[in-house]
Order: sequence, then structure tokens, then C-alpha cells
Amino acid sequence: MTDLSTPRDNIVKGYHADTSKFVGGAISPVLFMDSNSVPGSFYAEYIIYQRVVDGSPPEHSHDDSDEILMFFGTDPERPHDLCGEIEVWIDGKKHTLTESAMIFVPKGVKHCPLYARRVDRPIGMISTAPAQYYSRDGIE
Repeated sequence: MTDLSTPRDNIVKGYHADTSKFVGGAISPVLFMDSNSVPGSFYAEYIIYQRVVDGSPPEHSHDDSDEILMFFGTDPERPHDLCGEIEVWIDGKKHTLTESAMIFVPKGVKHCPLYARRVDRPIGMISTAPAQYYSRDGIE
């Protein structure tokens, strides 16, 4: 039997990073890729918010690259409806999302905290950056 969680042929089918930050089941880590799991690749991550999340990543920036944050609802009849509410802070300004959205965060711009304030249906989140490894201005 083949272990589908082990990267093979540049295909990742699991979360290849520390999952200890996802305690309590409110956030499901689904996929994670960087050059540690697939040499030469860039960072990409997919998680699902299952319910309201009180905790948040700390405010941080990325000194090595820009980042894109994508949030999307999971109702196939209303794909633009986020089916909840995400609060995200970019450069000290609070933004409240209730529709599927993408956010471009330029290199060096502080962002977070990020909270799932309301979750009516699971909310998908993808983040990606053209960097080989995920790092936050000295935090990771």
C-alpha cells in the first residue's frame, strides 16, 4: 500500500508542516507544501475553518515575499457567499469579509490578527507566497 501523505512526483496529499497550532478541531489543516516537502516548490497552504476561532496568528510580516490570502465559502449554490465572517487586519486596518475574497499582502506589510467570527458552513482558506519556505519576520 502506498502512503498518500508522502510527497511523490511533486504531488502533496497531506499537511507537511507542524499541526500543533490547530488544536480543538475548529481548524482542519488539509494541505501544505514548501521546499521541505517538494524541493524547489514555493509555499502554499489550505485549511478549513469548521467553527468560530478565538485564537489568531500574531501580527507579522514576511520580509522575503508577498503573500496572497484566499477565503471562500463552501455552498455550491452560492459560491460567493462566505457562509460566515472573517475578520482580518492588514497594515493596522480591520477588514470584515462576508463574501469569498482574495487579499494581496505586499512583502513587509504587517497583517493579522485573523479571526473566524462566524462560521455557518465550513470556510476554506488558501495562503500562498513565492517563497520556498514559510517564515514570519523572525517568529518562524
